Amino acid sequence: MCSGIKSAAVRTALRGVCVALLIAVGGCVGDPAPAPSVQAAMAMQAASAIPLSRPYVLRANDRLHVVVYNEPTISGDYQIDGTGSVSIPLAGRVKAAGLTTTQLERSITHHLDGSILKDAHISVQIAGYGPFFIRGEVKQPGQFPYAPGLTIGDAVALAGGYTYRADETAAYVRPAGSPVEITRSLRTDVPVAPGDNIRIPERYF
Repeated sequence: MCSGIKSAAVRTALRGVCVALLIAVGGCVGDPAPAPSVQAAMAMQAASAIPLSRPYVLRANDRLHVVVYNEPTISGDYQIDGTGSVSIPLAGRVKAAGLTTTQLERSITHHLDGSILKDAHISVQIAGYGPFFIRGEVKQPGQFPYAPGLTIGDAVALAGGYTYRADETAAYVRPAGSPVEITRSLRTDVPVAPGDNIRIPERYF
């Protein structure tokens, strides 16, 4: 009789173990953990969704405030000319268009270190941006001051708005220094850059 009781207890214990295993396996199958490769892909996707802020690239007609420490005769305000260069005493003509302020600081330092100065310390800040131009089917075409974050919609507003003949769905933009116009859809906000020449076309009835 004792052996029968023991056998029943063993069978009950085995059934309990089996049930526990089935629950554990079922939980794993129903809710699988992402594989490392999937987790990496998800992280890459999330990272790509975050916009990266890019430093401003200098353009022709931008105005700069240059400080050469302990050299007040060199420090001052300078403007990038139409060729993209800036003329600084002792440094000469330095290419500025296409560079960030940090890159221009290094370039000016390199030029000055080759003159009578040694270990020059330079700081470059943007004092003002080159203007943009808008023409075509706007009420007040002309030249206007640029401000960071400006869009073509803002540019049209500065120019008094569209005329009744304007095509409000597209604009033609010729970047500074480029001979080619680029067609830009106005269904979304289109950023403006200093020196841009914007043309609002006429609507075809």
